[in-house]
Amino acid sequence: MPLRPPSRHAVTPGDHGRFPEFDVLDEVHRWDDVTAGVVLARLGSYADFSFFSPSEQATADALLDQLLAQRDEPKVPVLPMLDRRLALGETDGWRFEDMPDDPEAWRVTLAALEEDAHTRLGRSFHQLGWEQQGRLVQAVNESSTWHGMEGSHVWSLWTRYACAAFYSHPWAWNEIGFSGPAYPRGYKALGVDQREAWETSDHEGTDPVVWEERRSQALEIHTRTSGGKSSSSHE
Repeated sequence: MPLRPPSRHAVTPGDHGRFPEFDVLDEVHRWDDVTAGVVLARLGSYADFSFFSPSEQATADALLDQLLAQRDEPKVPVLPMLDRRLALGETDGWRFEDMPDDPEAWRVTLAALEEDAHTRLGRSFHQLGWEQQGRLVQAVNESSTWHGMEGSHVWSLWTRYACAAFYSHPWAWNEIGFSGPAYPRGYKALGVDQREAWETSDHEGTDPVVWEERRSQALEIHTRTSGGKSSSSHE
């Protein structure tokens, strides 16, 4: 029997979506049962942690909030999804030469971030204010070498796992207006600014290309004024 969701049962992170009245889970009845089961499982409760220790959980939770700019509820529960992935050994299948395997790399880098917090500010990372946390995290991105590892490699580890978890969750799909798995429903409204019946237009009407141009210009100015050192993310 096909799954039929209630009228609204997904939210938008931070409750500030650009696609009003859009809920990707309104379409769950169109997905095959296996796909629906996988997606709906991401909405379940996450009571148990299998990989991170309690202290690591506190550090990782604050770090992930920084990386994803999740300051307000509701938040996508990234930490439990990351914990489960690492516990099961579901890595990307590769690593940088100067980094240990991903599960160990997470433990090592969280410990290093905690060390920086205590050394520089005398408190645990999760106890710091938002701006203080941000400066410590940004320092990693801008460091050529950080605790014996290349800063860009640490940044890649953190952002790869954070973004993979965040954008696998239906709440994040609501935020970007993604209408979910195409199989077996498919698409027929192909073309620029064409929408299916279940899709909603962006109520802000802003062009992301313009914002990317502004970001690139700001990065170019920063690179020139900082002697050629760029603070951009390295993937």
